[in-house]
Amino acid sequence: MTSGIDWREPTDGRPDSMIEMERSSDWIKFILDRPMSSTPGDLFNYNSGNPHLLSAILTKLTGMSASDYAKATLFGPLGISAWNWRHDPQSVTIGGYGLALQPRDMAKIGYLYLRHGEWEGKTLVPPAWVEKASHATVNMNAAFNPELRYSNFFWALPNKQVYMAVGYHCQLIMVFPELDIVAVTTARDFCPFGKLADYISGAVKSETALTLDPTSADLLANKIRDISTEKPTEVGATPEIASAVSGKTYKFSSNALGVKSLSLTFTDSYPRYDLEIYSRDQTKPSLKFTGPIGLDGLYRNSDPSFAGIIATKGGWLNDHTFVVQRLTLGRGLAEEKWTLWFDGEKLNLRGNDRNGREISIDGELGG
Repeated sequence: MTSGIDWREPTDGRPDSMIEMERSSDWIKFILDRPMSSTPGDLFNYNSGNPHLLSAILTKLTGMSASDYAKATLFGPLGISAWNWRHDPQSVTIGGYGLALQPRDMAKIGYLYLRHGEWEGKTLVPPAWVEKASHATVNMNAAFNPELRYSNFFWALPNKQVYMAVGYHCQLIMVFPELDIVAVTTARDFCPFGKLADYISGAVKSETALTLDPTSADLLANKIRDISTEKPTEVGATPEIASAVSGKTYKFSSNALGVKSLSLTFTDSYPRYDLEIYSRDQTKPSLKFTGPIGLDGLYRNSDPSFAGIIATKGGWLNDHTFVVQRLTLGRGLAEEKWTLWFDGEKLNLRGNDRNGREISIDGELGG
């Protein structure tokens, strides 16, 4: 993060340069066309363009995308079989973000670092690379935590004896070498790294393994199983209007939610949604999403797309009101909830924008 490329993506503010990169048709060209703002190596400046360049370099050198290269040299040996990793318009795997992993697989990566890059007797990551990450020295100049340091894509709190892989909204792989602990979190909001590290360190009660306690182990396993099992939400009876609006497309003029058109299909064996979103860049075509929608109180997952896997469910509140709930899996984003009110050829849609403000928009039947 000391490339010196002019870039605006503060860790505690609006990522303007990242947004501009995503709007561009060629991300690598966008990054390389940026002017220099400082001498390389002099100043930390968070920049998702740096690791994206590395992803492109990996592709150039190996003839494989970073995702495929990881599958062959990292994910495969670690026994990681399920992941989703987004890519740019040229199919270059996104280097700075966009990888979704299951928590247990995140922990495997943490354990690999805890064991100095070795897994089952085989070195997957050079020990010197791990050593540099675990002894980070680059000052991140973070106002929210002046103790933070950086190296080789890992963040560190040397005073807490922890270093970590950090994703959006507290997606964390925390490595505690002195305690021989790896901790993984997934979340939908930011969290204080130092306080979390203190909680974990403070939970350690013994230098040796505790006596086996089968009863407590069963209680823990049952609790994990319970919270890992999706519970259906209550859904109302299907009203007559469902068949009348099924498959019809409602169109919206430009609005704060970005919705251009929406269609819901209720009446066949594959309930689904078709959604069109205005592009942030008016010179580019709109974005289209489609996928199943659970009508039984349980989420249904879409196929992987450039935005990831989207889980969706919905239910009727009354004869004219349908509520849609959407989650983008692995992105660390809050659930998106839309309330739809059908009235003849009109549709009122209420939801929250990126800043949490409730927005109400009106659409009309468009064919």
